[in-house]
Amino acid sequence: MNAPYSRQEDKDISIEEKLRALHELQSVVSDIDKIKTLRGELPLEVQDLEDDIAGLKTRLVNLDDEIKNLDTAINNKKIAIKDSQALIAKYTEQQNNVRNNREFDSLSKEMEFQNLEIELSEKRIKEFTAEMTQKKETIDNSKKQLKEREEDLDRKKKELEEITEETKIEEEKLKAKSEKIETFIDPRLLTAFKRIRKNAHNGLAVVTIQRDACGGCFNKIPPQRQLDIASRKKIIVCEYCGRILVDENINVIEDVAE
Repeated sequence: MNAPYSRQEDKDISIEEKLRALHELQSVVSDIDKIKTLRGELPLEVQDLEDDIAGLKTRLVNLDDEIKNLDTAINNKKIAIKDSQALIAKYTEQQNNVRNNREFDSLSKEMEFQNLEIELSEKRIKEFTAEMTQKKETIDNSKKQLKEREEDLDRKKKELEEITEETKIEEEKLKAKSEKIETFIDPRLLTAFKRIRKNAHNGLAVVTIQRDACGGCFNKIPPQRQLDIASRKKIIVCEYCGRILVDENINVIEDVAE
């Protein structure tokens, strides 16, 4: 090949060279995949922690508003008790000046009603106070969780930054290499490669024959088909998984990317 990984006319590029380029591209992108695997679930864990923290902060704001509303409700009930007590005192004084039993009984009923209102208000105050205490405990627990989540997030971010920094140069080199190889592969073949790779659970679009089987899905490959693959005269895909097949000696000749 005159100029490795440089754009040439398709008629100047043999099938074997195309297969070798595809295999080399697969090798490079697989190395990139390994770097991403090294980062593991850290990016997702960071995102989950950020979502948890946002949720906890929203929860704390809502709880704070609920406590303020409960505090207002308790104060309103206390005012209502004072109003009822004032009315009871007023009705008691009026009873001393009644002219008949009917007026006395009417005032007594009013006083009884106000006493019931006081009891109800006191009951509500106890309920609101208990609810407020519970919400304050929830706030304390949520603040504790928030602190833990924030500490976890800082740690995970540092881990991710360290791993990313360690692999950044290597990944950039690999990406540059893959882009160089891609310029050598005709667009339709490259599109097919990327489509197969996207649909493959392990990202393998090009695989070798291993123990007479497809290196991707491990289904047996007939002997005659293996000979066709080894001849490198045409691009052959696995009839079971659709991956591009190459013989295991594809790299015996010096890689075109070197």
